[in-house]
Amino acid sequence: MGESELKVFIGLSRTLNHINRVTGKIHHHYGLTTPQFGVLEALYHKGDLTIGEVQEKILSTSGTIPVIVRNLEKEGLLVRKQDEADRRRFYLHITEKGRALMDQVYPENEGAIREMLGIFTDVEQENLIQCFKKFGGAQNEEKY
Repeated sequence: MGESELKVFIGLSRTLNHINRVTGKIHHHYGLTTPQFGVLEALYHKGDLTIGEVQEKILSTSGTIPVIVRNLEKEGLLVRKQDEADRRRFYLHITEKGRALMDQVYPENEGAIREMLGIFTDVEQENLIQCFKKFGGAQNEEKY
């Protein structure tokens, strides 16, 4: 690995760690873990989803989702609904309590992210987006 690549890697890692620390504090303030916030956020914006769809949206492993869902269910923040057409499939549905919580947490979370990334101009943000898209495309072509 060359010096530039290492600097990019370290910079990306530090940036993501900082964003995760800041947003994690927000989630914790509202009694949520970051993965729990991710599940609720997906349901909040996308509506009812299967467990597999939620897992794909939040980029989580299959082993952690059942625990996250169970804990959110215990708190009354979501419910599982059985699919009428396929009784083996369950949809996750955010409850009114979950929606009310997200009405508070989500704007604060979004505001923190906007503030952190607001140091970049619109042009710089667009350049970053294009770089990440390019990287994502390269990852789909290569196997590690």
